[in-house]
Amino acid sequence: MQTPVTLVLGASPNPERYSFLATNLLNDKGYQVYPFGVKKGNISNTSILNEWPKNGTIDTVTLYVGPAGQLEYYDAIINLAPRRIIFNPGTENPDLQALAASKGIETVVACTLVMLKTGQY
Repeated sequence: MQTPVTLVLGASPNPERYSFLATNLLNDKGYQVYPFGVKKGNISNTSILNEWPKNGTIDTVTLYVGPAGQLEYYDAIINLAPRRIIFNPGTENPDLQALAASKGIETVVACTLVMLKTGQY
């Protein structure tokens, strides 16, 4: 059985960024990762992707882009119809949370890294 795919929105090749750490930890825990970012590069052996995924392929979107940067992705995120969206610290956004909830998408305000390390992912 194939594991669910997590879209890391705001993936960065900078090893000091939380999106970098989350991508590595997701991979280490056996999750499929779709690291989406505007900068080209790699996160360990995983290429950062600059093309938005096709609808229906993403289970979880985990956000590493602040509310202002999320605006341009509202429709694209909602059209993916993910099961859930994780709002990591600093990415909390009541507007996107309400929009997602109105479409039946679960929203979680939490840290992906903590969720993974404590078995809550």
